Amino acid sequence: MTSSTIRHVTYRNLGWDSAADIYLPPDFDEKRKYPAIVSTHPIGSCKEQTSGTVYAAALAKEGFVVIAFDASFQGASGGSPRFIEDPAIRVSDIRFAIDYLVTLPYVDENRIGAIGVCGGGAYTIQAAMTDRRIKALVSITGVNFGRLIRESFSNFDPVSAMEAMGRQRTAEARGAARNVINYLPDSVEGGRKAGITDIDVLEATEYYKTPRGRKPNGATSGLYSFNSAAMGWDAFLYAEVLLTQPLMIVVGDKPGGFGAYRDGWEIYGRAASKHKHIVVAEGWSHYDLYDKAGAVTLALGNAVPFFGEHL
Repeated sequence: MTSSTIRHVTYRNLGWDSAADIYLPPDFDEKRKYPAIVSTHPIGSCKEQTSGTVYAAALAKEGFVVIAFDASFQGASGGSPRFIEDPAIRVSDIRFAIDYLVTLPYVDENRIGAIGVCGGGAYTIQAAMTDRRIKALVSITGVNFGRLIRESFSNFDPVSAMEAMGRQRTAEARGAARNVINYLPDSVEGGRKAGITDIDVLEATEYYKTPRGRKPNGATSGLYSFNSAAMGWDAFLYAEVLLTQPLMIVVGDKPGGFGAYRDGWEIYGRAASKHKHIVVAEGWSHYDLYDKAGAVTLALGNAVPFFGEHL
């Protein structure tokens, strides 16, 4: 898509502004009503990466108005301190994106869907449970951040991790410097030298730390002292009761340490949705689904007709 088909916008969030890009369909007509989709980026990512330039752009070409936004405290959006990854606020961000969409005269408020990648996929699932304006949703290699941080991100010792986070937050409240951690090594080579063998960590590094996916606001950073907010959070809580909208899950069949394959099958089983589908991309990994042509084509080949049917 050319730059003329993207509108850069800001809108009010809780006490700050959110920054977003709106991707418009070809031959866009202000006087028409279009189905719309909210696209949510992964943890540590930004709207200029997979959620925007890959999935939002492709869906717009298929006739949808798509909004890709930066999470609060991240990217070009406001909020302080920076680099907070609080699942409750990330889900709230999706609601504010919908609030903005319904003010646009060319958006059909009764045909709003949602898509998310990695952590954004699980945030989208949780948002759909409590915002009935979302009529259909797609999770692309979705990861339940609460589960992830309780397990591998805390070395399977969440209580000790929370105690350390509490000590750090106390120190920061007393004037110490913020501890902003990088979720990834600086390079694939550096990760391997450090003994990292997990496919997800190494492929994430290859995506975010090289020209393939690197963007100025794709910081892959998190404010350590505030990560305790995710410890008691579960993206799939009450899915058996509240998740009733049409649902599509897309996962690769090469499992990695971030757990998208496992999480995908879990929510597929738990969701109350009468219309639910799981697409397993054979031969593809978690990060292949971010931007690799074959994997993305497979995902969109299922997601586009799904949204076409249910929006």
